[in-house]
Formats: sequence, C-alpha cells, structure tokens
Amino acid sequence: MPVAIVGGGASGTILAAQLARRGIESALIDGSGRAGKGVAYSMTEPAHLLNVRAEGMSAWAGDPDHFARRFEAEGGDRRGFAQRRLFGRYLGEQLEEAIVSGLTSLVHSSAVGAERVEGGWRLTFDDGSSIEADALALAIGNQEPEGLRPFEGVRERFIANPWGADARAAVEELADNGGDALLVGTGLTMVDLVLSLEAAGYRGRILGLSRRGQIPRGHADFQPAPVDAAEVPHGRVVAMWRWLRRRSAEVGWRAAVDSLRPHSHRLWQSLPPHEQQRFLRHARPWWDVHRHRIAPEVAATVARLISEGGLKIMAGRIVAAREGADGIEVELRRRGREVTERRTFAYAFNCTGPLHSMQRTRDPLLRSLLGSGQARSDQLGLGLDVDENSRAGERLWALGPLTKGRYWEIIAVPDIREQAAAVAEDIERELHE
Repeated sequence: MPVAIVGGGASGTILAAQLARRGIESALIDGSGRAGKGVAYSMTEPAHLLNVRAEGMSAWAGDPDHFARRFEAEGGDRRGFAQRRLFGRYLGEQLEEAIVSGLTSLVHSSAVGAERVEGGWRLTFDDGSSIEADALALAIGNQEPEGLRPFEGVRERFIANPWGADARAAVEELADNGGDALLVGTGLTMVDLVLSLEAAGYRGRILGLSRRGQIPRGHADFQPAPVDAAEVPHGRVVAMWRWLRRRSAEVGWRAAVDSLRPHSHRLWQSLPPHEQQRFLRHARPWWDVHRHRIAPEVAATVARLISEGGLKIMAGRIVAAREGADGIEVELRRRGREVTERRTFAYAFNCTGPLHSMQRTRDPLLRSLLGSGQARSDQLGLGLDVDENSRAGERLWALGPLTKGRYWEIIAVPDIREQAAAVAEDIERELHE
C-alpha cells in the first residue's frame, strides 16, 4: 500500500480524496465508525450548525465554492451556516468518490502501533492484524479532554468525554428526568452540549462554569478590512494585542480579528517559544471566543436560554466534587470571592475542550510513536513536532490539530484543506523520487 492514513475525520478524508485525484492509492484507517465525518460532523440534530459560512467550507483547495454550490443547490445561502449533518454527508461523498475510483480503501480498525520497516511503515491494529505502507499520515484529530482533578473520585454521573456514547445517554436521561446539569468549560464544546440538551427537550437548569466565564461570540455581518502582514507587529504578544485593540477601535473587532487570518501561521511562527507560552497562558481564552465564533442562530439560542434562566454562565472554579445520594455534590468558588458554594447536579460534563498535551495522550498509536522516538512532541507539548511540509519523521506526516504547535490556526476546514493539499503534493513528490 503506498499510503496509510490514520483517522477518518475531515483531515483524513480530505487527504485521501486529494491523493486519489493524484492517482495515489491509500488506506483510510478508522475504527470509530465515523469515517468520512469524524466527531465534529456526526451530529444529527438540525440545531448543530457549522461555525463557518458555507462559502468557506469547501473540501478542495483551489475550488473554494465547491461546498457552497452544493448548499445552494439544496436551497441554502452561501453566506449562511449549514447544518453539520449536511456537511458530514458532503464529506462522505468526497470519500465515496475516492473509494469508487478504486484508489482508496477503508479499513474499519483502530491502529495501536507503528514501526519502521524497510522503505516504509508497518501498522498494527487492535485485532492483531497489520498492514505495510510506503508512507504514513496521521490525521487523528481532536482527542478526548484531559481529566478534571476534582472529579477523580466520581465514578457515576460525571461525563469525561462529551462526544461519546455516555454523553448521549446522559442527555437523554436529563431530558426525561430533569435535574440540574453542570458544564465545566464555556467554549464551543459547551455550546454543542447546550444545543443537544435543548434539542432533546431538556427543560432543567444548566450551569456553565469556567475560570473567566467567557463564551463564544456570534457571527455578524461586517465590512472586511484586510491588512498586509507588514502592518501587524511580529514577535511579541503584547505588541500584537495592542495593535489588535487599536485596529478594533477603527474597523470593529470582527473585521480586525478576521484580517489576521491570512497571516496567522506567519504571526504564530514569529513568536519565540516563551511568547507562545505567554499567549497560551493569558491571551488564548480571549482569542478563542472572538476568533472561533458561532452561527447567529446558535448565538441567539444561547442568549435566549440565558435570558430565560435555563442557562447561567459563571466565572469560577471547582474546588471539590463527590458522589451524593441525589447526584454529584460540587463545591465551587466564584471568581474574586473567598467563600465557596455547594450545589448538587444530576450530571456534570467535561466541556474543557480537546486534549492539548501530547504527554498525556491516551491514543495507543501516538504513544507507540512517541515512546519509540519515531515522532516527538512539539516544543509546546500541544501536538507533534513537524517541519514546514508537515513531516513528523521519515515518510511520516501529520495533519490538523496534531500540528497546532507549528501552525496554531489549523482546526478549521479552510486551513485543513490547504494543508491536506500540500501534504498530498509532498507525498506524491516523495513517492515518485
């Protein structure tokens, strides 16, 4: 097999399709049952919308209107926000086209190990079988959230993975029986869970809690105000932040933030490691809620639930948690206060977002590669160390969230499609040398 791709979400699917168009065979390996969709686009509720307008969601570099044309053909507006399940079907169609070509095969197994062999790689699967490939691409995507220390002793009614089957069952039980729900983390994961609870008919009270109590902002129309890269300070977080504040006062914060998108990789790479760490510690929460915005319809739902009292957002932290007779008894402290509060919740969900620490990964394939020294984590520990071609080693590539340490902005489809095209081109060049 010329290429093995591990991970069947957006990154892996787009890469497989790119390789097929280049006449290169690949095996797309995914044991989750969500190949062609991944976690993000497996949502079934109509309320779950894309966070990017349809006109920006093409899977194909060089054909930015590819998805928009499909959406318009079904009565959508290219400036609108499509349902995620529709985009999941769209990605599935790209994968099916690659499979029908005879150049892409789908392997319904989980890769648990990889080792170098002469001229390539041998991958081992959870059932003991293996395959060999000339090249290996890792498109594993977002990993499960890191554990929350206060809940370490809680075995019942704490949902550690908000994207798994346990979370779906908890949502259904809450909808049937009520009870308060605690969502730890107030970013995009919280929004997704709020929408799932709302769609299930839940009428209880939700508390969203995070250290700063920030929630994602909604998209709105604005007049674009592009800038040249030379106009933006490089190399220091404080200088960039001051520039962004001044620019926001002039053209509005949405236009100012979006003007940085074409330069985000260069800006990130201009920061020395200690400045990148400073951004992660102090600026990241503010950047995330302003940069990664939600559809206006979703923002309206969140605002309505807050105004009606069904959803409350609190800045604070969890001090302790334990199992009680009626649910999870949680001790929490509001930001800026000394005293703590005690509340009982029917369920608590970890909505802190995907794992951002390679040292703590539970993925057996990544642990195998890191443990053997065939790959290494980046200097921030966010993902894998890759070069300018997204190579993580000899005939080894990584895509998407695994490469955040180098690119930072690499989780949205507009970024992933460009990376997938570049990786496919690099693989083609490598294999044909």
